[in-house]
Amino acid sequence: MYKIILASQSPRRRQILKDAGITFESRAKDTNEDFSPTLPKHEVPVFLANKKAQAFLPELKENELLITADTVVVIDGEILNKPANREEAILMLKKLSGKMHEVVTGVSMTSTTKQVLFSDLTNVFFLPLAQSDIEYYVDTHKPFDKAGSYGIQEYIGYIGIEKIEGSFFNVMGLPIHKVIEELRKF
Repeated sequence: MYKIILASQSPRRRQILKDAGITFESRAKDTNEDFSPTLPKHEVPVFLANKKAQAFLPELKENELLITADTVVVIDGEILNKPANREEAILMLKKLSGKMHEVVTGVSMTSTTKQVLFSDLTNVFFLPLAQSDIEYYVDTHKPFDKAGSYGIQEYIGYIGIEKIEGSFFNVMGLPIHKVIEELRKF
């Protein structure tokens, strides 16, 4: 039986694991999230999840199972990372307005003897968003820690998302159904 370590600063990932009844410990470490621009967009989150896991390997104990994850938003072949400021957040939401985009979360599950890497993809369909709704959301929810400048579980998700194809929890940052499936096999 492994002691599960979630290496993430995301309160949403912690909440998803907790709500799934998984006992875990949180650890965080700043990791460089640079990647090659030639890396295929859908491979970026798995690459980054693995990069985060590698940073923890030297201190991982035999009885520990480390979970790391990274989520990206892809629209029109472009990755929308976390916005740097209010203006960038507004611009990102304008890009998403009235369009479908992909949310891809990469996950690494790593022990001292084994590693499993996987990803999940969800299509998210936004209704056209009013400028006033975008500005209200950015000013009240400050989505600067979220890929694509939004949280599906917040105001903009309530009023702006018409439908999704795939996992809701993947859009929040952790495809818990796949994590549990892999935990059972680990």
